[in-house]
Amino acid sequence: MPVELKVLGYAALLQFVQFILMAVPVNLQLGVAYTGGNRDEQKQATGVPGRLKRALENHNEGLILFTIAVLVVVLGDASSALTVNCAWAYFWARVLYIPAYASGVFLVRSLVWGVGFIATAIMLIDVLF
Repeated sequence: MPVELKVLGYAALLQFVQFILMAVPVNLQLGVAYTGGNRDEQKQATGVPGRLKRALENHNEGLILFTIAVLVVVLGDASSALTVNCAWAYFWARVLYIPAYASGVFLVRSLVWGVGFIATAIMLIDVLF
């Protein structure tokens, strides 16, 4: 199996982990009666639970682009040391993004996000050009 595809699988597993990391504090904050109900009334998680929810939503968005990049690399039979390193950079940036976002430290989450975003772009640029 190409390394990039394996890293994509790890990124998907990270999404499961991230969902659990978000769901527990959000349920504690908003209450099971709300989160288990029909949610006709909109409530937003705040503080760390809210940041963990937004970090998960961001992972959903980033995973789409990363998946496209991995598919282009793998289906184009264009794996290289660069694409492998970019895949790992994306993954580890996503891992670090969770505590970076949850902590709320100014600019840290944006810098970590940028690493994953640029790594994904480099994968595509390397293969397509």
